Amino acid sequence: MPLAIDNIRVGRVYRLVNYGEIRFLEIMERTGRENFRVKDLDTLEYYELEELLRWGKGKDYDLDEIR
Repeated sequence: MPLAIDNIRVGRVYRLVNYGEIRFLEIMERTGRENFRVKDLDTLEYYELEELLRWGKGKDYDLDEIR
């Protein structure tokens, strides 16, 4: 069962699975009530979490804390 967006903590690392894409994300800062600035640990690019979930949550959506 995926974590709720409300349970995400700054400084932690999460694995996000959505529409077949697997991303390992480090949460850098909270930018809004349900939005975060995240760093993709594979590509080292920065995103807004909202960008990654813009097209909805697929059937395989999962968000788990790694460390």
